[in-house]
Amino acid sequence: MGQQPEIDSRGFTLLELIITLLVVAVAVGLVAPTIGRSTEGMRARAEVAGFSATLRHAREQAITTRQAHTVVFNPGSRLLTVTTGEDEVRWTRALSARVTVEAMTPDALTVRFQPQGTSSGGEFRLSSANVSYRVSVDAVTGRVRNYRE
Repeated sequence: MGQQPEIDSRGFTLLELIITLLVVAVAVGLVAPTIGRSTEGMRARAEVAGFSATLRHAREQAITTRQAHTVVFNPGSRLLTVTTGEDEVRWTRALSARVTVEAMTPDALTVRFQPQGTSSGGEFRLSSANVSYRVSVDAVTGRVRNYRE
């Protein structure tokens, strides 16, 4: 009798490949929305950090240059503008269209930092998607804080 040829069993069956692809598809389907939400949260945190950094930098500049600095938020143009006591524009920072900024006090769109470190104070709410942060400027110390609501 003749010998039967050997069967090569090193490959995968079609059923094994289909099951593997199905498991990978389900895993990607579960993870993708979570990644999307976390990137939106990271973008919101980055905007809040930039907003707070602008306020802190204006305070530092007021102290080191011994010259009052004013930070004005313009909701229409979405710009933070920092000016000196002589109304000289020092720098501006554009905010993302994804973030909404709401002044919690009527005159909070303008925060003035004095050379002694004090400020006019103010409170803002920055929101993006489902994430909301509060940024506050203490009137007595000029300290800028932010925290998630």
